[in-house]
Amino acid sequence: MQIKELLQETKTIAVVGLSDKPDRPSYGVSKYMQAKGFRIVPVNPMCQEILGETCYPDLKSIPFPVDMVNVFRKSEDCLEIAHEAVKIGARSLWLQLGVINPEALAYAKNHGLEAVMDLCLMVEHRRLGL
Repeated sequence: MQIKELLQETKTIAVVGLSDKPDRPSYGVSKYMQAKGFRIVPVNPMCQEILGETCYPDLKSIPFPVDMVNVFRKSEDCLEIAHEAVKIGARSLWLQLGVINPEALAYAKNHGLEAVMDLCLMVEHRRLGL
């Protein structure tokens, strides 16, 4: 599947590591995607609410399906996140620009998820003119 198709099929994005600080990349990217009509689901155990949405401490605590898991965490945290993404039935795993974990990418792909690594969701959305 191409990135354009992936983005067109995505409606709900769980953002692991979403910060409540407006100067952080995770906040800016998520705010942009929210403004473009995507439902953003913050995953951050330190916050109650971000961008007007209820925060969840981890992926398994989200009480509804998500299409994409977008990761703003250290690369070494990604394999565990990939395992959780598979367990909750996410359709894709997106490792943000600078987040590089080939093992997590392979795990996600081997379990039927579309997977992207080391690209910015917002940059790709803009580039494709969606």
